[in-house]
This record gives sequence, C-alpha cells and structure tokens, in this order.
Amino acid sequence: MAGVRCGRAGTSIRRSMTSEPDDRRPRRTREDYARGLPGYHDPTAGFGGAAPARSALTLRAVLAGFGLVFCAVAAALMIMSGLTALGAALAVLAVVALVDLGWVLHRKRRGEPG
Repeated sequence: MAGVRCGRAGTSIRRSMTSEPDDRRPRRTREDYARGLPGYHDPTAGFGGAAPARSALTLRAVLAGFGLVFCAVAAALMIMSGLTALGAALAVLAVVALVDLGWVLHRKRRGEPG
C-alpha cells in the first residue's frame, strides 16, 4: 500500500469539501451563456450528428406566466365555491408555475439565448 500514496493524503476529499474553485474547468462567462451551452439540455448531444438542443426560454416564460395566472385564479374560485381539495391542487400547480417562471427568468437574466 505504500505505492498508493501520491502527494498529500486526502487532497481530493479536502478540495471538494472546501470552497476553493476547481482549476480544471474555466469559469463560464456571460458570452458563453449568450452563445448557448452546447448539449446543456440534450443528454444525447453529439450522437449521430445531431445539433445541440436550445431551449425556447421566452416561450417557456410565457407559458409559465399563463399557468401561474390561470391556476391562481382557478384555485381562488374553487376555494370560494367550496371545492377545497381541487383549489389546493390548483394552488400547488400555481406554485410550481411560479418556481418555473423564476428559474426561466434567472436563466434569461444570466444571458442564455431563447
């Protein structure tokens, strides 16, 4: 087992547990996100000559906004009419749409195309 040691013992474990930046991969710039990350949304990117997938973030933001408004209004109407279980389910869907809208807007603000 003497030949197994190389350098300081536990270096890789300590590096992953600290907040030191990983020197092996360069930090992404705003231009990288504006150009789009190749294969970011497609696990099969590069197989068979397929082009890297791009996300339609604006469409996704519009659909999430519509889902948020529709589910929130429908939940309020269902709860006021006495259908509490259906209203609660619609409220949960409204929260999911809100989280999705927030994440999409974060990605657009970061500079990703779409």
